[in-house]
Amino acid sequence: MNEERAPAADVPVWQGGRTAMVACAVAGLLGLALTAVGYAFDAQRTMLSYLVAFLYFLGLSLGTLALNMANYAARARWHIVIRRTIEAVHSALPLFVLLFIPIVAAARKLYIWIDPPASLGKEILENIEHKHAWLNFGGFFFRAVVYFVIWIVLSELLYRHSVRQDEDAAAHWTASSRRLGSVGLPLAGFAATFAGFDWLMSLNPTWYSTLFGVYFITGFFLASLALLVLIMTFARDPFGAFAGTAHFHNLGKLLLAFVAFWGYIAFSQYMLMYHANLPEEVPWFLVRTRGAWRPVALLLVFGHFIVPFFVLLSRDLKLNPKALSVVAAWILFIHFVDLVWLVFPSAQLYGLGTRWAPESLNLHWTLPAALLGVGGVWAAFGLWRVRGHYPVPVGDPYLDDSLRYVQP
Repeated sequence: MNEERAPAADVPVWQGGRTAMVACAVAGLLGLALTAVGYAFDAQRTMLSYLVAFLYFLGLSLGTLALNMANYAARARWHIVIRRTIEAVHSALPLFVLLFIPIVAAARKLYIWIDPPASLGKEILENIEHKHAWLNFGGFFFRAVVYFVIWIVLSELLYRHSVRQDEDAAAHWTASSRRLGSVGLPLAGFAATFAGFDWLMSLNPTWYSTLFGVYFITGFFLASLALLVLIMTFARDPFGAFAGTAHFHNLGKLLLAFVAFWGYIAFSQYMLMYHANLPEEVPWFLVRTRGAWRPVALLLVFGHFIVPFFVLLSRDLKLNPKALSVVAAWILFIHFVDLVWLVFPSAQLYGLGTRWAPESLNLHWTLPAALLGVGGVWAAFGLWRVRGHYPVPVGDPYLDDSLRYVQP
């Protein structure tokens, strides 16, 4: 693979992708329109579908932002040939401010704590009222603004520093980005943790888990690594043209590491609540591991951890981009299943507090429509941001080190 790479100095500014960008935009607008139609017939399940799609693609952008900052903070050089691909994915973050508007506008359809009905009972109402200092709509909106400001400022600064460096090849852009990555990584991590509390965990306002934020972050970071493998494999021209076997091997090792870490966090969260057996904690798992949701829970155990863990132990697989891309595609799918498993059981109001009952999957046809809608406009926006720039950071002083990178 390394022998096929051309000198980076010969790379022209990328002006392609127009057809793909337009197609993604049209598909996205169509999907969003279908989702809006679904809202008129079943507002709650449509918004649950939209929330899954929103969090899925937001997580992919946040995961690549975290990877970029982590590499800068660690002064890594191996990733530079794929950094523009990483930047293309997280450069779409500003779009999510617009995509968050429907969640704010229809928040009452998602979050029962905004206007809890009297039918929930005195005990649960008192529980929700006790959390009112955090679970109130004003605080929810203000914190969302803070999260987006942190993510977008970090993303834009890193992307613009990188693009400016293409023009003047000044080393100070690298130094600035390294400082930014070191400071920004914990800030973005805390923001994502509390966003997970606000947007996912509060769907069940009587349940809480201190591990939930880490679970949420690990899932989307793992999925973003998988997305990079697919982009570099199937959009090799231009985004993977300079990636060698060693770069795929590194991504494969990161996939293995975070598959294991996801399994550790998921088991820890379940084990602690199983052992404590507290009535306000156990129903959240019971409703997700009984009835029609039991096969989904088992699929997550085997499909999100056991099978990919043992498959990724193979060094030969990690050195084979197409074989690795099969595992990456599966990880993207199973991450989507995980989000559905987290979100949709929350539609059952009797799951609050100590009350629960087995329930059907209760999915809605707007789920694929919302995925198409959010995913389409997200992909179109990312392509628009990267068009007119070099597909690799040609001005980075360490680009040659990345091109020559081999496994230590």
